[in-house]
Amino acid sequence: MNPQRQPVPRRDPRKDELEARKLAKRLRRQVGEAIADFGLIEDGDRVMVCLSGGKDSYGLLDVLLALRDKAPVGFELIAVNLDQKQPGFPAEVLPQYLERRGVPYRIVEQDTYSVVKRVIPEGKTMCALCSRLRRGVLYRVATELGATKIALGHHRDDILATFFLNLFHGGKLKAMPPKLVSDDGRHVVIRPVAYVKEDDLAAYAAARAFPLIPCTLCGSQENLQRKALREMLREWERRHPGRVESILRALSDVRASHLMDRALFDFDGLRAGARAAPASGAQPPGEPLFAEETDA
Repeated sequence: MNPQRQPVPRRDPRKDELEARKLAKRLRRQVGEAIADFGLIEDGDRVMVCLSGGKDSYGLLDVLLALRDKAPVGFELIAVNLDQKQPGFPAEVLPQYLERRGVPYRIVEQDTYSVVKRVIPEGKTMCALCSRLRRGVLYRVATELGATKIALGHHRDDILATFFLNLFHGGKLKAMPPKLVSDDGRHVVIRPVAYVKEDDLAAYAAARAFPLIPCTLCGSQENLQRKALREMLREWERRHPGRVESILRALSDVRASHLMDRALFDFDGLRAGARAAPASGAQPPGEPLFAEETDA
């Protein structure tokens, strides 16, 4: 005798629509807060949005388009995709989407895929080299386009995973800053979705039906440390709600005098009755050691 099948509950379209509107409003608020907190976009900026075809960069572009129409400052958006010549890459998807949305864009063709596959041994992590190659191309294109800002789709979970990668494997307290200047001083990189959860971007991509394009380089490497750390963060959030947000807040409330970095704080000059100043050798934040993923 077959067990009786349980009826599948019907989804309420009105409830789904309400949840989608609430999600969109939350993302716009969080991106707006990041822009305001870190001065990410200013009047007259030409923002180059790096579009990979993944959920994060689609969400970034979509939210910036919505904010641009209501922002108190005027700024331009131009989408840039780096076609790395991965086998089977559907080259028509992004141009069709961007033309439908009326977004100016440039598709840059450069075979970094073959370079990465040739240089990195089978089974080794490809992300670091791939990221460096992409970054060089994007900086060049930003110069050609006259872009004043380069916007990447790194979200809250990327930032925290980078922090723990550097902590566990690099011996440094270092993450992805929401805003940084390139080493040559010519480019400003911004991360407007720094406050946004990855799960929210995934839900937003589904609600907006973005035409997602998988990365065969990254997607083929299931044992990356970054993925393990993301699972750790998800488990923490499940068992201890609020812990992940607390860690993120800690990154913006650093007490140098309560750490052990002599280049950051003048411990040698600390005396009773005197207040020590930050050490003169303190360095501004640069690109993180483990910046494995650059949306483009």
